[in-house]
Amino acid sequence: MALNVGELLAYQPDRESIAKRGHDDDDDDDLDRPVRKARIRDVDRYRKPAPAQTAGMSEEEKAVILEKLEQEDDMETLDEAALKRMILTFEKRVYRNQEMRIKYPDNPERFMESELELHDTIQELHVIATAPELYHHLVELNAVQSLCQMLNHENTDISIALVDLLQELTDVDTLNESEEGADALIEALLDAQVFGMLVTNLDRLDESVKEEADGVHNTLGVIENILEFKADRAHDAAQQGLMPYLLKRIKAKMPFDANKLYCSEMLAIILQNSEETREQLGELDGIDTLLQQLATFKRHNPANSEELEMMENLFDCLCSALMLPANRDRFLKGEGLQLMNLMLREKKMSRNSALKVLDHALTGPEGVDNCTKFIDILGLRTIFPLFMKTPKPNKKIGRMKEEHEEHVVSIIASLLKNVKSNQRQRLLNKFTEADHAKVDRLMELHFKYLDKVGAVDAQIEREKVALRRQGEDVDEPMEEEFYLRRLNTGLFTLQLLDYIMLEICSTGPASIKPRVMQILNLRGGSIKAIRNIIREYAANVGDAKSTETKEAEQQRLLSLVDRF
Repeated sequence: MALNVGELLAYQPDRESIAKRGHDDDDDDDLDRPVRKARIRDVDRYRKPAPAQTAGMSEEEKAVILEKLEQEDDMETLDEAALKRMILTFEKRVYRNQEMRIKYPDNPERFMESELELHDTIQELHVIATAPELYHHLVELNAVQSLCQMLNHENTDISIALVDLLQELTDVDTLNESEEGADALIEALLDAQVFGMLVTNLDRLDESVKEEADGVHNTLGVIENILEFKADRAHDAAQQGLMPYLLKRIKAKMPFDANKLYCSEMLAIILQNSEETREQLGELDGIDTLLQQLATFKRHNPANSEELEMMENLFDCLCSALMLPANRDRFLKGEGLQLMNLMLREKKMSRNSALKVLDHALTGPEGVDNCTKFIDILGLRTIFPLFMKTPKPNKKIGRMKEEHEEHVVSIIASLLKNVKSNQRQRLLNKFTEADHAKVDRLMELHFKYLDKVGAVDAQIEREKVALRRQGEDVDEPMEEEFYLRRLNTGLFTLQLLDYIMLEICSTGPASIKPRVMQILNLRGGSIKAIRNIIREYAANVGDAKSTETKEAEQQRLLSLVDRF
């Protein structure tokens, strides 16, 4: 194998010195003394410097040596035969280490030599990451299974070295270079229950030791790489112990660090598109864990950008979890509404995200109980000031006014849909306060978003004309894409605003509708346009869980149009 300049100048291991690490003295027969844990990372303490072989060399001579070494490296390319030799060497080192550990279980100095060789061999395997097209040979040689087994090695230095190797092999950019090789490797890792083995290794790492803390971070990196390539396997990761580990690590009473941030990010990833993981989170009291961690930011802003990112991740986790109806109940019992309401009043950085969580908690038929409770805890006193005046965007968070307005309007619309009797009357009466100031604000927002949607509609129409001139048809997928563009530009907010308008005109105090009509006439508004917006909204209602509920919601919207 080719030498490199690092090896010319490196320290060489003094194997005789290494063998003296096992006990506090040299007496091999004295087994009553406590055995010190062997650590490969301590080996540098026993290395002796080799003579400086480049001493006295001129710069030209050093350049010649460098050039020769680079040429030699270029000649030694990794191919199938070289890969097989490397795997065979690795297997031999594994077998030798196991043999020595079984033969001398109480004498680390006797098996340390084989452990060093195994560690060095694992480092040499990193070159495989430069040839992802050969990954399928790793699978055929059953090497993936052997590599994963090393995650359970008694020496955490070996398991951490394996984690580093797996992180490099599963790097997303590397996987994208060879789809066939990537599929083979990832499937083999999943068949070997790699998630469970990685989590088992995580549980024994001591984060007070820097190398092991780095090992935790790199382990999460391996899991993220695999899930980025196979997003549908998030449930497998959660079931194999990742979910309990993440929750335990997030709520651990430790100073904030990069690993806690990474755990919050991983939790958000596995909750994003999996109903099973949301259910598991609820069963593990994860809603309470998230609320406890977020309570820190009720009256205090995050200390830095990393802690801000973690806070946002935890809010995202809560939003994902609330998409499961059972978690809405857990959120209600855990006093999540009270916490979000307090955050809205405190005006800290957490306010915008608390608004988003409230939106998720109150929306749809599953939000009835939360809507009722929100009015009971005087939530109307919190939400309507935010409706009347949109706060200035926070530069650190980067949220836009439109996002804030969408959440506020959505919350008010959910309350109108879900509350009954006296609470509903309290909500409707809000629109008559201060000489119908909230009706005026509602109409102001209506015209703002009507203009935004009108502009994007005109742009889309021009694009359709251009497509037809080129002889292309505007098919259904293209129409869906156009509709999504309209929603993202403000159509969804406009639909909710007009729904609120029709609802309060039909069921609210008698003075509301004349005020709405007066403002429409003054601003040149169109009743027909409002009806068309609500009809389109009814035609695309898609958040209902059953056909019957969906049809009932459509009929309710259309009846409001007829009454208006």
